[in-house]
Amino acid sequence: MGRYEQLRQLFNEKRCFKLVCGAGNEDVEEVRRLSTIYTIAGTHVLDLSANVDVVNAAKKGIEIAYEKAPLLGKEIKIRPYLNVSIGIKGDPHVAKAKIDLELCTECGECIKACSEREAINDDFIVNDLRCIGCGDCGKSCSFGAIEYYYKKADFEKILPECVAAGTETMELHAITLDDEGVRNDWKLLDKLIPGNYVSMCLDRTFLSNKHLIERVREAYSITGERMIVQADGDPMSGGGDDFNITLQTVACADIVIKSEIPVMIFLSGGTNSKTGLLAKQCEVGAHGVAIGSYARKIVKKYVTNEEFDNNLDILKEAVMVAERLVKSNIEAISGSSGD
Repeated sequence: MGRYEQLRQLFNEKRCFKLVCGAGNEDVEEVRRLSTIYTIAGTHVLDLSANVDVVNAAKKGIEIAYEKAPLLGKEIKIRPYLNVSIGIKGDPHVAKAKIDLELCTECGECIKACSEREAINDDFIVNDLRCIGCGDCGKSCSFGAIEYYYKKADFEKILPECVAAGTETMELHAITLDDEGVRNDWKLLDKLIPGNYVSMCLDRTFLSNKHLIERVREAYSITGERMIVQADGDPMSGGGDDFNITLQTVACADIVIKSEIPVMIFLSGGTNSKTGLLAKQCEVGAHGVAIGSYARKIVKKYVTNEEFDNNLDILKEAVMVAERLVKSNIEAISGSSGD
């Protein structure tokens, strides 16, 4: 069975789990460690920034996982697919924060707001490699000292390099009103990945339900059965774990399902340990679950531990935590365990 057919089978069985490392997350050490943990825990897809160094870090993490899994009594059944994500201007997933030091009063609220990512240092300088554009620092600033900018990249150059490095699938973050920009970038991804899935991440921040479906239908006319819709709810929500946070992703997925456009659907954006269960209760038949902020949050203390690479017990505990998240969501959406 080829890699495309294998992924399609996972979708048809509704048991695909994606770890979202973050479209804006270029911290290669974090990505490497996350990839090791979640590969052993059973993730099927690793969602990465469109950066060759990040792709190589994920590959290294997978290699380490294969070395360490037998020592933990674990078997990796499917080698994770490497997916890179891009976004067009205006999409929050690819925004970066910048602090105007002339307006900054050094109150420290932004540092508190960024405590999970730790992307702002004590001198109020933003680390671009760790900033994922979540917007929390801007919301915390009462003085208008924080703005966001789009980090322009030459995707026609970068994406083929990512493919050469091992990328198998791609995703376009399209939370914007720019239909023409979305169309052009979508055609690029479709051209670069002719033999596997391409994904479009959408939510209803700017789009009406009608506009959302029109965009999906146009994209499907280009890509056909290789299309995934990543139904976003509350993107980069900070990793809360309740039903309310994950409500909008289930609602967005439901809208796409009722359109009867035959795409594969990932639940994403505000996803957590409750996502699969809520989808099941609402009878929303998604094909997979993609989790970012919450998945990273629950293993952060292990990923940031200086002894991570040398202490097998740290990895063992991290895998146990991650495995519960993977299995519970797969079981909820598929009706069977992820084994």
